[in-house]
Amino acid sequence: MLRALAASAEVHGTTSPNPPVACVVLDAAGEVAGVGATRPPGGPHAEVVALREAGARAGGGTAVVTLEPCSHHGRTPPCTDALIAAGVRRVVYGVADPSPPAAGGAEVLRAAGVEVLGGVAATEVARGPLRAWLHTARTGLPHVTWKFAATLDGRSAAADGTSQWISSPASRAEVHRLRRTVDAIVVGRGTVLADDPWLTVRGEGGAPLDRQPLRVVVGTGDLPAGARVRDGAAPTLHLRTRDPREVLAVLAERDMVDVLLEGGPRLAGAFLAAGCVHRVLGYLAPKLLGAGPAALADAGVATVTEALCLDLEEVTMSGPDVRISAVPVPRGGRTA
Repeated sequence: MLRALAASAEVHGTTSPNPPVACVVLDAAGEVAGVGATRPPGGPHAEVVALREAGARAGGGTAVVTLEPCSHHGRTPPCTDALIAAGVRRVVYGVADPSPPAAGGAEVLRAAGVEVLGGVAATEVARGPLRAWLHTARTGLPHVTWKFAATLDGRSAAADGTSQWISSPASRAEVHRLRRTVDAIVVGRGTVLADDPWLTVRGEGGAPLDRQPLRVVVGTGDLPAGARVRDGAAPTLHLRTRDPREVLAVLAERDMVDVLLEGGPRLAGAFLAAGCVHRVLGYLAPKLLGAGPAALADAGVATVTEALCLDLEEVTMSGPDVRISAVPVPRGGRTA
């Protein structure tokens, strides 16, 4: 399953709005016979890719899949049919498919005499490349990750407004890799006026990559004629609203699944207050400023008992910075 997770990470960002699933096929002796991941929309699913690579060795073997195999006809035939036709004896999957049209693959396989085991490494799979797609399949709305960089005293810029650079080169490179996997990057109009960001995905040499996420600017005022987000290097959508729920509704209509919220502090506060942030990704630099704007503005919290609580998922290093991944706890209870 961990090998399948690694394969799904390689295609993360290329399959949307389909899930970035991966499959490893073992032959009857338990040796790896084929590895596959979902192709871009219209292409074969992970199971079909892995089965093609395995060929006849799939017969009597095991298929290990990050997501429960689908049982419906979409752009492609059901993966359950392909697994049964290949003579696979056993199917192991990480998480069940929550989308009503595709769910039920496990029962279809069992009815055909295939041994099925679900829930293997489910936590790792659910937090991996499938995270955003699973959220969208359950809610019908995009998954939002709020990404920010700050000093240890919570400042996103100095008192004079300078912010380049709070985080390290390692963290900035990691953010560009993250941008490659998302469907849209959302910022407020204030960030465009203050920082004039490109919001593009760039490679190691600094050149923009071919695939670019949608740049979304939120705010009622006009954008400056010379703003970098209007340079044509990537598609840009200007939403004349300040309502996070309206933003997500528009992006859902455009089949956006994975959304990165990058700024600024007022927009982040509005999204958090509205319950529209599903993951917080913070890069804390070993620096102190003592003054300057905070990374987060008003988030609807008036007293400490109303603080927005987070479940920590992971704390790691990114160069000299501390990288924290956490999930907001719903009001009234902890996350599932």
